[in-house]
Amino acid sequence: MNALVKGGRTNTIGFVLRLIGGIPFLFLGYRLYGTEEMGRFASAVVVVELFALICALGEKRGLAQRLTQGSEEDGHRRVNLVFDGILACLLISAVFVALLVIWPDPIFPNGTSGRYDILIIGAIPAFALTEILLAAQAYKFDIATTVRARAIVEPWTRSIAVVAFFFIPALRDGGVALAYLAAVYAALLTAAWSFFRTYGRPKRWRPRPRYLGQLMARAFPLAGADVIERGTRLIDVFLLGLFTSPTAVGIYYFAKEIASLPQKLKTSFEPVLSPVITKNLKTGNYAAIAKQVRQVGFWIIALQLGIALALAIPGEAVMGLGGPDIVGGTAALALLLIAEAVASMAVVSEGVLVYIAKKRNLAISVGVIALQAALTVGLIMLAQHWGLDEGYMASGAAASLLLALGASSLIKALLLKKLLKAPVGNLRFALVWATGAAVLVGQVAILLPEWAELLFGIPAILAGYLLVIWKYGFGPEDRVLFQRGEDEAQQEAT
Repeated sequence: MNALVKGGRTNTIGFVLRLIGGIPFLFLGYRLYGTEEMGRFASAVVVVELFALICALGEKRGLAQRLTQGSEEDGHRRVNLVFDGILACLLISAVFVALLVIWPDPIFPNGTSGRYDILIIGAIPAFALTEILLAAQAYKFDIATTVRARAIVEPWTRSIAVVAFFFIPALRDGGVALAYLAAVYAALLTAAWSFFRTYGRPKRWRPRPRYLGQLMARAFPLAGADVIERGTRLIDVFLLGLFTSPTAVGIYYFAKEIASLPQKLKTSFEPVLSPVITKNLKTGNYAAIAKQVRQVGFWIIALQLGIALALAIPGEAVMGLGGPDIVGGTAALALLLIAEAVASMAVVSEGVLVYIAKKRNLAISVGVIALQAALTVGLIMLAQHWGLDEGYMASGAAASLLLALGASSLIKALLLKKLLKAPVGNLRFALVWATGAAVLVGQVAILLPEWAELLFGIPAILAGYLLVIWKYGFGPEDRVLFQRGEDEAQQEAT
């Protein structure tokens, strides 16, 4: 629990840093390159990230289990196990990169914006390797590296590069893709630096073809769960790219990126939760796992709901950052933010189910993503049939995601409760009171000019929410998330 507290506190700080670094990329990208080019970029990124997760072979969570089961006699044994995963990742990545170079249509359903766009395929191995290296650091309860790589280096590199490439005439075409590529490799270098400082170089390591084959075979349920979980966040963008215009994708992608900020807060708890879970599974301590799921689940939904309300209530002002053409996606933004809060229980439950019920978890995930795909296509076609504009199509995709994630959270929580024989729910009545306080403050905030809504309204809504949730929702065990212990302070001073 101490590791969870420290990791959770670090990730909360990391979320704020990522928010500060990520917003400039959206604002500058849409203002400099336009909605249509950003829409084409969005269609490419979703496919690249899905292939990258396949290439990571589920090591984001599977590596913790391999390291826990491996020998603890010396450190080089562990670094060798990590290098086995790295080699397998590179082999699979090479295959996918080659296929996409030959047949790039899945990445660019609406064509490319410039000759450099095709280079975005090169992000696949870098993204996958970063996932593995950060998982290795998380096994040592080092979440600070994840914060540095994902919350500081990656978003700020992307934001700075997207402006730099715009003012270089030779690179302006495809500047958004190049900025993304630069950010992914910058994050990889950051993760690699910390990894080699922690684990050192491999000793007496050599490729073991039979073991690599076994690793890939065992990784299928974990990788499948990762791809499907992430796919529920990406398939809507992909389907919009297939059935609508790049402009519609651009509107939706802006809303999606804003909504993904609290989602990143949620998923950043996964690396530190995995080693804690695997250690308790090894001893059969299911009661401790259930307690950790309840605790972390409440932390996540409490923080996410506050952020969602702070961004959704002044939604028009938030969407206006991307330009007047983007404001039509305000309803989509609100639905997406609610969806991310609803999904918190599914993500925490899945963090345990991938170890104790891999096949059932995978089957549920497949059913959920199929439901989402059917709903998305159906609502898009309905909007087209009625002659509605791109904003309604984006809202239809967002509503589909909300319904699918709601179903996933309910089913996975019930299954986990049955397997652990203990309650795992993360809802507390104080969330209702805190939401009410945020809505009341928000009604005053939306009367202000747009710049004041953003500058003063968002902090005021968040402050009203946090005040109530802190007083009535957080108990002593929850409040340690925001308090530095004496032992921790002494260790850092030493």
